[in-house]
Amino acid sequence: MKAHDHGFVVSLLSGATAGTAVDLILFPLDTVKTRLQSSEGFLKTGGFRGIYRGVGSSALGSAPSAALFFVTYDTMKQTLTPLCSEKFHPFLHMISASIGEVMACIVRVPVEVVKQRTQTVRNSSSFSMLRLTVASEGVQGLYRGYFSTIIREIPFALIQYPLWEILKKTWSAKQGYSVNSWQASLCGAVAGGISAGLTTPLDVVKTRVMLAKKGSAVAEGNILIVLKAVCRQNGIRGLYAGLLPRVAWISIGGAVFFGVYEKTKNLIQKNSYLLQL
Repeated sequence: MKAHDHGFVVSLLSGATAGTAVDLILFPLDTVKTRLQSSEGFLKTGGFRGIYRGVGSSALGSAPSAALFFVTYDTMKQTLTPLCSEKFHPFLHMISASIGEVMACIVRVPVEVVKQRTQTVRNSSSFSMLRLTVASEGVQGLYRGYFSTIIREIPFALIQYPLWEILKKTWSAKQGYSVNSWQASLCGAVAGGISAGLTTPLDVVKTRVMLAKKGSAVAEGNILIVLKAVCRQNGIRGLYAGLLPRVAWISIGGAVFFGVYEKTKNLIQKNSYLLQL
């Protein structure tokens, strides 16, 4: 197997493993966050009941979504790194992460639409919600909120991934050797928590667009219209609905995600003979 292909497989397997681990372990926090952000309110959408409702779509979609992101992210980094000096590497990471997020959203958005609607509709399942969405809105209904998701994900990625790389590099320089898996996971937790807090208003917009009734102004996905609608209904604090579970989810998720990613990557690289089978 060529070195390029080897790197592709490592990113694919590591990203898939990390993404699945995070989405399944922390799914209850994601449900709480979604219900807090819903226009119907936390209690009307289920409160703490049915906290794992919608986990099926998440389980099926997390691996390909995370794998697609990291394959793109690592490929872009490897391609662009030789083309610029070290001082421009943070910008390189920003570009790589942004392109990675755009690609990952091809899988992530349909999963999010089905998952969030299932989380907020009582007595529903991922499969029934998938059928209902396609029947009422067509396949394009699965991509409701695609652009609002990208508008959330790119700023998030522009903060999180360069910050993660900087934290790892700084820690490595201070101790004289590369960070190990648990150190990478702590860097991921810090980077994820900061990024999550700063981009919560955009996450609220994304959730409202995906959950809005077909044909409504919010369902059209205009960011400014949704922001105004949220402020009218809930005030400025409405833009930060679900802040605590989102920060907790992504901080813990960042630790798990980046820790599992680095650990899986190291294991695969140390046992590279398996890739030859």
